[in-house]
Amino acid sequence: MERALGLAWGGWGRVGSNPMVGAVVVRHGRPVGEGFHAEFGGPHAEVSALAAAGAEARGADLVVTLEPCAHHGKTPPCTEAILRAEVGRVVFGAGDPNPEARGGAEALRSGGVAVVGGLMDGEVRRQNAVFFHRHSGSPRPFVALKLAMSLDARIADADRRSRWISGGEARDHVQWLRAGFDAIAVGVGTVRADDPELTVRGAVRPLVPPLRVVFDRRAEVPPQSQLVAGARETPTIVIAGPVSPAAARAALERAGVAVLEAEGPADALAALRSRGVASLLVEGGGVVAGRLLSAGLVDRLYIFVAPVLLGSGSVPAFGELPGAALDAARRWRVVERRSLGEDQLLVLDGD
Repeated sequence: MERALGLAWGGWGRVGSNPMVGAVVVRHGRPVGEGFHAEFGGPHAEVSALAAAGAEARGADLVVTLEPCAHHGKTPPCTEAILRAEVGRVVFGAGDPNPEARGGAEALRSGGVAVVGGLMDGEVRRQNAVFFHRHSGSPRPFVALKLAMSLDARIADADRRSRWISGGEARDHVQWLRAGFDAIAVGVGTVRADDPELTVRGAVRPLVPPLRVVFDRRAEVPPQSQLVAGARETPTIVIAGPVSPAAARAALERAGVAVLEAEGPADALAALRSRGVASLLVEGGGVVAGRLLSAGLVDRLYIFVAPVLLGSGSVPAFGELPGAALDAARRWRVVERRSLGEDQLLVLDGD
């Protein structure tokens, strides 16, 4: 299953609304075929692994991260391919939350295949957190907050310079991260300070380029910024408050920016979800981070820590975050740690 989980990451940014899935065919304790879901509309992991195994799949174990699907979508049901291959046993990680696709385990059992489910269920759910959130009924997107900070939790120096706190390996990893989200968001303060592009420029070319989103209550994003200037080529959304001047909103719309009105963070996220955004990577700044965390609207944190101290007067990573008593403070669960050059990455989930 660990090997299947590793294979599944090959579909990051390329499988669209589908989950990332990996599969390994095991015969007499050794792998004889493996595969992963590489592309939306392409063969599923089980089909690729069975094709690689060929005749050796007969009577073998098929280990797959997600319950095999039992419905006709872009491709035929995986259960049909498994039954044709005469696999002896299927071991899967997590059940499929999609009501249209679930039921594969029962279909296989009815066909005479032994089925075991729940192996490394938590790891599979974490890998496909966006997919499970999509089918949870939540009115908002899955929200991940990414911050590059100093050892003393600062995201810019006293002159609001933030380029570059983190090193090249960390920045490359951020490009990889971006490829797996429907939209990338920042606050208007970050636009003024950094003039970001919010595009994906890494090794993975996403199936659909992520939308660019600016939280900007007064619709004051500079018209000369890269986000506004490139809005006709790369879809860009500004989420403004009811107090924003009509003239400012109209100017943005003339430049090709879509303007949504929202009362607060929860309304803003609901507005994005209504536009089809199922996952959102928020890249700052500190005020936006603090507001989303205060409202309990962040599902995952990606914290890049650089070996530098910026001291007093520099910009805090979590602005406007109210204090909490230690025994009442929200505890985050570390799900990944890794070194990226001189920097450290912590991935934390809020559940």
